[in-house]
Amino acid sequence: MSEKTWKHDGVQVVRANQLDPNTAQTPGMDRKAAITFARTGAQKLWAGTVHIHANAKTGAHHHGPLESVIYVVRGHARMRWGERLEFTAEAGPGDFIYVPPFVPHQEINASVDETLECVLVRSDGEATAINLDIEPVEKPENVAWIDPIHRAPD
Repeated sequence: MSEKTWKHDGVQVVRANQLDPNTAQTPGMDRKAAITFARTGAQKLWAGTVHIHANAKTGAHHHGPLESVIYVVRGHARMRWGERLEFTAEAGPGDFIYVPPFVPHQEINASVDETLECVLVRSDGEATAINLDIEPVEKPENVAWIDPIHRAPD
């Protein structure tokens, strides 16, 4: 590519006051898009922010074939997932949450007085949010993050 092309097709900065609220929404949250195919030409990812008010929760939804990563900036997130939202885990500032494709889930602000602020990244340049009508179980099972390195708490 020529230098002139890099100037306009290279690095792009989307300012905080330029986030786009005209993206797929789920009741209970406020999503704003930053990096999308339409805005920046991103081919393989979507990135933006989400705010959930104190003591609020989103509706159940999934993101189709997309993988999602949620980074908690401020507040405490309680995630529920499963066919009846029967599993739960919590995350706080600095924590990352991974949501695989087609997993029904719900984000909950675990704080009664602080807004939950997160950064979202998905594995496609288009926004996808499929809202679901799920009757959740009354008491979800707490799931500790377990992999070959990190063991469940005793």
